[in-house]
Amino acid sequence: MKAFLFTLLAAVLCMEQASSLSCFTCTDEPSNWNCLRSKVCAESDKFCLTIYASGGIGNNSGKRITKKCSPVCPKANVDVGLASISTSCCEHSLCNISGASSVKTSFVVMATGILASLTYVLRTGL
Repeated sequence: MKAFLFTLLAAVLCMEQASSLSCFTCTDEPSNWNCLRSKVCAESDKFCLTIYASGGIGNNSGKRITKKCSPVCPKANVDVGLASISTSCCEHSLCNISGASSVKTSFVVMATGILASLTYVLRTGL
């Protein structure tokens, strides 16, 4: 009888763990190394979400990573040259360990903008 109760208890505990989603979490961190805390998500959360944002020029550039549990998976991949934002989602526990670093500032667009600004300044004599 004790073996049966022990087996039943183990089965119940395993079922509870299987239904709970866990994700890595952080808010506006400059490095993915700061995003290694895990959290058990709410029952309504179905995704682990990673948001990667970058922007700026030269020494004033930077990136920020946010990771969290989410009930929805927002698709956002925007690159406007000097700034970009990207999201990635996954659906199993601790699947968002890496940053969404595939989106980076477009240096061609940035160089074109700088060249256009320089040309304007030289022509107008400002």
